[in-house]
Amino acid sequence: MSIIENVRERYAKGANAVVPELCCPVDYDASLLKVLPQEIIDRDYGCGDPSKFVHEGDVVVDLGAGGGKICFMASQVAGPTGRVIGVDATADMLDLSRRTNKEVGDKIGWHNVEFRHGWIQDLALDRDKLASWLESNPVKDLAGTEALELEKARLRRDEPMIPDASVDLVLSNCVLNLVGSDEKAEMFKEIARVLKRGGRAAISDIVCDEDVPLSMQNDPELWSGCISGAMREDRFLQAFADAGLYGVEIAVYQKEAWAVVEGIEFRSMTVVAYKGKEGPCLDHKEAVIYNGPFSEVRDDDGHVLKRGVRTAVCRKTFGILTSAPYEGQFTPVRPLIEVSEADAVDFDCASDGARTPAETKFGVERANNLPASCCEPEAGCC
Repeated sequence: MSIIENVRERYAKGANAVVPELCCPVDYDASLLKVLPQEIIDRDYGCGDPSKFVHEGDVVVDLGAGGGKICFMASQVAGPTGRVIGVDATADMLDLSRRTNKEVGDKIGWHNVEFRHGWIQDLALDRDKLASWLESNPVKDLAGTEALELEKARLRRDEPMIPDASVDLVLSNCVLNLVGSDEKAEMFKEIARVLKRGGRAAISDIVCDEDVPLSMQNDPELWSGCISGAMREDRFLQAFADAGLYGVEIAVYQKEAWAVVEGIEFRSMTVVAYKGKEGPCLDHKEAVIYNGPFSEVRDDDGHVLKRGVRTAVCRKTFGILTSAPYEGQFTPVRPLIEVSEADAVDFDCASDGARTPAETKFGVERANNLPASCCEPEAGCC
C-alpha cells in the first residue's frame, strides 16, 4: 500500500472510530468545546491548538480539517463577521464535519464554516467540482485524460478553491507531516499564496530532532502515524522562510517527546509566521532603533540592527519591524517631515547604514526649546 493510500485509509477509519495512537495530549480551551458533539471531540487527531491565534473577523483556512474540531473552535473566536474554511482530502472526515456543521452552527449562533474537498498542497483545485465534471466527462481514453488536465487547469485559474491573497489566517493541526517530502515545498508556497498581505500562519505539527532515515520514510504505517513525514525542527522553520514568510517563531514547543523511534525524538511544535515582504523598497526617511537586549540582531532579509543605533530602513521594513511579532522590540523614528509616496525614492535594503538625526529632520532649523530645570518644583517634570 502506498503512503497516500495508507494515510487515506487510516484517517477514514479515524472518522468512524477512535484511533488513540493518532492523538497527542493538547490543552484546549474548554469553553470552545461545549458546543461540539462528542464524536467530533473523540475523533480529534491533533497535536496543538492553533485556534489560539484566531482574531475576531478573520477569514480562516484550516488545512486538514478532519472532523472539524478546530474549525468550529475558530468559528466562535472569529465571530459572525469571520469565515472559516476547512480543507480535507478524506471523504469520511468530510462526511463527519459536514454532517455536524449545521448542528454546531445552531449552537454557536451563526453559520460561518464550510468544508471543502482538496489537497493541502494544491489549495487551488476544488476536488468536488472536479468530481462533478468527471461525472459528465468520464475519462475513457487519452483524449479524455488530456481534457481532464485542461479542466484541472481551468478550475485552478477560474474557480480556485482558495483564491490568492484571500485569507487572514492559515492554520493546521498535525497534518503537514502527512504530505510527501517531494510536495512539502509546494505546500508551504500554497500557504503563502492564499494569505493576504499582513496575514499569518499558525501551524501545529510533529517535528523531529534528527533526520528521519529513508527506511522509516518508506514505511507507510509510520508515515500515516505522523512519524516518518515529520520535518527536522530547524528545517520546518526554514520552510516558512523559504516560502517568503517572515517573523517565523516557535510559539509552543513540547518539552517531552511524544514518541521516540530508533532514538529519534518526535514532538509537537506550533509555529507562527507572517506574510508581507512583497513589494518595492522605498525610502521615506524612516529609521528604527533596536532596543536590545542583544548587541545586534539580523532579520530575515539580512538587515543588521545594532542596539541603540538609528538604522535606516525602507517603508516596508519599517512597517514590519514596528508591528507583530516584532512590536515593542524596536523604537520607530519617523522623519520630521513626512515623505509622500510620490517623493519616495528606491531604497537599497542591502545597506545597513545609520540614519542620522539631521537626515530625519531634513535640515529644518528647529527653534531652541529649553525646558525649565527639573530641580524646580514648578517645572513639574520630575
